[in-house]
Order: sequence, then structure tokens, then C-alpha cells
Amino acid sequence: MRRGFTLFLLSLIFTTGSMAQPGTVLPGRLKVFVDCSGTWCDMNYFRTEINLVDFLLDNKAADVHLLITSQDTGGDADQYQLIFFGQNRFSRQPDTLRFNTDPNSTEFEEREMLIRYIKLGLAPFIARTTAAKDISISFKTVQTDSAKKTGTKPTKDPWNYWVFKIGAGGYINAEKVYKDLRLNGYFSANRVTEEWKTGFTGNADKSKYSYDYEDSTGTISQINKNHNLNLYHFLVKSLNDHWSLGYELSYSQSTFSNYKGRTYFRSGIEYNIFPYKISSTKFFTISYGFTARHNRYYDTTIYNKTKETLFGHRADINLTYNQKWGTSYIGIMYHNFFHNWKFFDLGFNASTNVRITGGLSFSVSLFGGLTRDQLSIKKDLATAQEVLTRQRQLASGYYYYANLGINYRFGSKLNNFVNPRFEGNSN
Repeated sequence: MRRGFTLFLLSLIFTTGSMAQPGTVLPGRLKVFVDCSGTWCDMNYFRTEINLVDFLLDNKAADVHLLITSQDTGGDADQYQLIFFGQNRFSRQPDTLRFNTDPNSTEFEEREMLIRYIKLGLAPFIARTTAAKDISISFKTVQTDSAKKTGTKPTKDPWNYWVFKIGAGGYINAEKVYKDLRLNGYFSANRVTEEWKTGFTGNADKSKYSYDYEDSTGTISQINKNHNLNLYHFLVKSLNDHWSLGYELSYSQSTFSNYKGRTYFRSGIEYNIFPYKISSTKFFTISYGFTARHNRYYDTTIYNKTKETLFGHRADINLTYNQKWGTSYIGIMYHNFFHNWKFFDLGFNASTNVRITGGLSFSVSLFGGLTRDQLSIKKDLATAQEVLTRQRQLASGYYYYANLGINYRFGSKLNNFVNPRFEGNSN
């Protein structure tokens, strides 16, 4: 892998046709705008480790617009994608670098690898500036004994690509008149390859909330208890660059939702308009499938049921774009039951963060839907205490959430300095 990137770096540094005029050395330092979309970047670390360029806060004035995205891998690691857009005096087609982190990497190790690839991608741009004289490039690789033995042979995974997680936790918050106790546990087992994707997860939580209050009769103690159990399994088969086939199976219990036992099965097919390999920048999927569920209820529902089996179908549309101008996402979901088509659920989710020009940006988030399939609602009326303490689910015909904002930054375009003084003294 190191040899491949060495050749890649050499070819970029000594290829001049797509960047500037052959033989041209442009004056001044390279101006870089770093755009971290959907991932976190330690800009203080970037400025400290790369002091040969000017980091700008205005994307339009930059010579290079660096777009950094990341997504999870099947081995519970991260895959980073770095796209270098040449602008202004470096007008050119984007160059893209990708790398995977180790599943057990610390934040420090991930930063080290990220900064290494940023330097690698910026090298051909800096090579065409007067700052090139200050660059030092090393092509020396230290090869360990184990690496010499394995050579270029593919590594065999002793776990066959399975990743396991298990954990438990608790929480307590108490005063004289109230106590809040919560316990939870989880496990997961996942395996992801290019052809198959499967996993098993489980989680459970239990809460107990008690408080005392005074009324005309004296001191009254109120105790509220809730518990949840969720078991989930999925299997997905990759058919080609655009099509996938899969199913999901789950079992759950919830005192809040009145489920004594809920078994759910869904099978379906998904089509991605863009190839899955570019999903970190473009992702547009359409899926459709059939659903079946068997419900057992703690209490009789508003439709006089203590148990029932239901069949239906579901369609989903998801669109995500990570580009220079910003990030946008749209998701639409529709589901209804076959026995009565008036029982349906329609959900909509959209968000965007658009950089209009220079320091002007606009963001908006929308989330909402229509709920006409709340078949598990308890028949008896909820008490005031159950409503105020959120002990049980209530009937609702719709839900929504909206958030919007606009930001404008002006003043200095440079942002090269790092000053962490007194940052650890805030309360």
C-alpha cells in the first residue's frame, strides 16, 4: 500500500498539465479551506502540523477546497475520503484519497493518519509554489520481521470479519424527595464484507423513578417503572453495484408502548442510483419490501385487541449529498397495513447546510410525519401522572420538528494561529 501511494505521490508532483502552466512556479503560500462534512476535524492540530500553507475561512478565496468525509466500515473502523478541489490559480479536476483506520485506533492515531494523507494530497499543489523549497519528503519504510514474512499476501482474519461488542451501564440521581435509577446493557455481533452484511444486536434497559410530594392528606410517594427489551437481526446480500436484497427480524418488549411481545419481520430490495462505492459523497436509494408482525399487548388496546398478526408493506427513499457547497439529506418513509389501508405511517426527514458564498451559510432541518397506525395504544384513559411522567404512549395524529439558521462571517480570512490558553478553566 505504501508503494502504491509513493508512486501516486510522485506522479502527482511531476504532472503539471492539469494544475498550472508547465514550468510555472506561482508566488506565495498555498491557501487551503478545510471542509469537514459529517465528521470531526481537529483544526488546531492541522494548523500546528501543517504550517507551510495558509488555512482560510473563506472557501471562495482558497486555492484548494479540501472536503473530508468518513463512514463506518464492517470492521468497526472508519473509512476517510479526502477530495482535493483545485480552485482559482489551481483550477483542476478533483483528486481523491481514501484510507481505513484500525478498529482499535485511538483519537491520536486517527489524527496522525489523517494528517499524513492531507500532506500527501497537498504536496502536488505546494510543489507549484515558491514554498516548495521548504518541503521535505521521505520515502523510507521501516519493515518489521512480521511484514517480511507475510510479504504481499492477503491477511487472513482469524475472526472471519466478525466484530463483537458487549457492555452495561447504570445511572442514579437522587435527592431527599426523589430518586431516579436506570440500568442498561447491550451486545452486538456484526460481519461485513463486499458481498454480505449481517448482524445481531440486543439491548435492554430498566428504570425506576420515585418521588414524594405533599398534599392535604400528607406525604404521598409515587413510583414509576419502565423497561424495554430489543433483539434485532439483519442480513443483506450485495447483488451488484446498484442492487441489494435483504431482510430484518426483531423481537421487542416495551411497557411504554404496551408491547408484551412484538415480533417483526421485513424483507425487501434496494436500488442505489449511484454506485455504492461513492456512497460517502452521493447516496440515493429506493427500497421496497413486505412486513409482518405479531403483537401481544399488556393491556387491551383501543381496538379491543390483546394480540394480533398484521401484514403490510413499506417503501423508503433516501438521498444524501456531500459536496463543496455543503451537505444535504432527504428521507421519506411510507408504511401501511393490508387489512385496512387507513392505518398508515408517513415520515419525512430533511436537512441541509449550504455555504452560499464566502462566509455566508444557511442551515435547515425538518422532521415530521403522519401517524395513523398506533394500534397498540391502551384502551383505558391515561392518568395525569402517566402523562406528566411519560409512562405510556399516547395517541397522536402527527409529529414534527423544525430548525433553521443563517450565519455570516466577515473580517480576517486567515486562521493559522493556535492558542489553547485558559481553555481548561471553563465550568
